[in-house]
Amino acid sequence: MVAAEVLVHSSADAVAEALAARLMSRLLEIQREPRIPEIALTGGRIATQAYQRMGQEGRSSAVDWSRIGLWWGDERFVPADDDDRNARQALSALSTLPLDLTRVHPMPASGDGLDLDGAAEAYEAELGHTALDICLLGMGPDGHVASLFPEHPSSYADGRVIPVRASPKPPPERTSLTLEVINSAAEVWFCVTGADKAAAARLALSGAGPLQVPAAGAHGRERTLWLLDRDAAADLPPNLVSRGVL
Repeated sequence: MVAAEVLVHSSADAVAEALAARLMSRLLEIQREPRIPEIALTGGRIATQAYQRMGQEGRSSAVDWSRIGLWWGDERFVPADDDDRNARQALSALSTLPLDLTRVHPMPASGDGLDLDGAAEAYEAELGHTALDICLLGMGPDGHVASLFPEHPSSYADGRVIPVRASPKPPPERTSLTLEVINSAAEVWFCVTGADKAAAARLALSGAGPLQVPAAGAHGRERTLWLLDRDAAADLPPNLVSRGVL
């Protein structure tokens, strides 16, 4: 397994800016191979802030936005127009870009005619054998990633896309990729900010077990990148930091 690259930024805003810039640069590199990049998006304030920046600056970049596949790492099983939906937040932020909607793959919402189990099964079928180039992840203060929670059935469930019930974080019903899919991505990028994430970041990067700290079990086949702000990195020993405060 390739060692994680840990980059510490001066603030949460700087993490969002770095995520947007790095993602646009990497999308362009992949398209020049040439291939259509397949990306799994995450939710959360910092990721959404990065998507907003991409929406503002993306039209002036050389990225061909019509040639990008978008997936999601997890989703709340709520109506499609609910503001809690990760897909709704991301696509609103990216709405200025000429995305090809046939390449955009949100997870099913409640009210789409499927129950929670059916939603997970349908997304697994849609995902098929898609090879993700990048899987973006946030991390909760408890070390959860996507909707895989510590010592919860979600953290050890079989399958590639799973239904999640009784989530410790509301809403209680969700769908999520498993570590099997996340770890099959060429690259896994974490964006983590805030002092409340510092202890979990230290555990995840210090070899904790994935049952107790799911983030510890997430890594890319070719690259694992952590973008943290100074507060989230506060508990990391110096030997784990690849580059410090930017």
